[in-house]
Amino acid sequence: MTTPPVLMPDAMAVVIGYLRSTLAAHGEQAPVVSRVPSPRPIRFVRIERIGGPPDSVVTDRPRLDVHCWGADEEDAHDLMQLCRALLGAARGAHGGTTLARPAVGGPQFLPDKETGAARWAFTLDITMRGHAL
Repeated sequence: MTTPPVLMPDAMAVVIGYLRSTLAAHGEQAPVVSRVPSPRPIRFVRIERIGGPPDSVVTDRPRLDVHCWGADEEDAHDLMQLCRALLGAARGAHGGTTLARPAVGGPQFLPDKETGAARWAFTLDITMRGHAL
């Protein structure tokens, strides 16, 4: 007996949706996007998948970079810390999948190379359940 193929969720879309809703629930209005917007807002969060292995036959373990821009270093840092806390608590049903075992990496100060704008970043590894086809 063979295992049916499993369709894995779009990790960026799931995490963007999760972070948009949880930031809004905490009164934060920073846009959460997959690409740097044009024109670029002063404060925003960008999510990018940078890899991650399958966790099992039915789960994926994406690794995502989370970059937080702000008006200054402190503002970007505070936004990053809020995102780290919210994503570190990401568990349960969301975006048509189940989130589990979030692991957030340590923060890095990475001023934007093109503009010099304040930016802090961290990585997120999280398990997501796929759907049998």
